[in-house]
Order: sequence, then C-alpha cells, then structure tokens
Amino acid sequence: MIGRLSGTIEHREVDGSVIVDVNGVGYEVFLPLGAAGRAESEPGAPLSLHIHTHVREDAMTLFGFATTEDRAAFRALLKVSSIGPKLALAIIGVMNAAELQDAIARQDKTAFRGITGVGKRTVERILVDLEGKLDFASRGKTGVRLRAVPNATGAAGDAVVGALVQMGYKRSEAEAAVGSARDASSDDNVEGLLRAALSALS
Repeated sequence: MIGRLSGTIEHREVDGSVIVDVNGVGYEVFLPLGAAGRAESEPGAPLSLHIHTHVREDAMTLFGFATTEDRAAFRALLKVSSIGPKLALAIIGVMNAAELQDAIARQDKTAFRGITGVGKRTVERILVDLEGKLDFASRGKTGVRLRAVPNATGAAGDAVVGALVQMGYKRSEAEAAVGSARDASSDDNVEGLLRAALSALS
C-alpha cells in the first residue's frame, strides 16, 4: 500500500483530484479542500502527502492529506455508518483533525453546517461514534491548540465563513477572520464582510 508521496502537482482535475508527479510517474490523488495549499510551501513547490489507499474490488483510489492526523481523522470517519471516502474527504476539507475533535468534544452540530451530503442523522452518528476516538488531536500532535471557537453568528457570517472555507482556509481561520472583520467594521452584509475578512487574513 502507498503511505506517502513526495513530488509536485502536475495537473488539477475538476473532480477534485490532482496528478502528483513523483520522479516521472503521475499518481492520481484526491485531496480535501485546501490540502495542496497547506502541504506546498508555494505553488509548484515540492510537497509531501500522507496517503490513504482505498481498495475496492474494481478500483484502487488514493486520498492525500497534509498531515498524518488529518489522515487518521479521515480513517476514523470511514468507520461511521453511511460515510464513504468522498463524504469523509468533504468533512476533512472543511475542518482538520483538531477542529473535528473539538467539534465532537463540544457536541457542536453547527460545525458541520453547509457540508454537502452531511445531514442531521449523519452529524448525530459522527458525534456519537467518534466521541473520544480522536484523542491524538487533543494531545496536540496536530500542532493546533484546541479551543472553543464561537461560530460566526447570523446568515451573513455563516455565508462568509463558508465562502472562505471553499477558498481553502481552515474553518477556525475563517471564523476568526469574520470575528475580526465584525470588530473592525459595521458593514454586516456578505460582500462587505467578505472583503473585511479577506483583509484580516492578508
């Protein structure tokens, strides 16, 4: 099984996969949103991905992660009933291992809001089935200090957090930026809040 790949991203596909060139061999790898940017020091620079090899009777699919903790969280999600690799990847694309563990510890259903395919029952299964199962994150191995991050309140805040996550920012970064934007500006519409949040992240 492939456990790690080191190379450069040669091509990005519209389905979310990338071709990682490793000494002339191209590997198709599916990445969670923002993983390539976190793994690369700069666009086109060499990167190292921690790989989960998913094997079925008719296919072998590679999923890549910036950290071993994100890969472990992905594997934990696969053990939850009704969650397959694509849905687990979407979840890790929105929150990293530490943020997922934090959401589970706080039983925060709203942390999963806006993730396509994750409904109320799926969230409940995650919160129950994975409670206490991501202890590696709380011990700090991810390098991210866990803390209770208040969710952005209001429809505009939620929309901006979602937009920033889609751009590749971590949820915690997006929420902090929206909080800073609200403190610095009285403009509470989506467009104004997004501009202020991006300014806070720059």
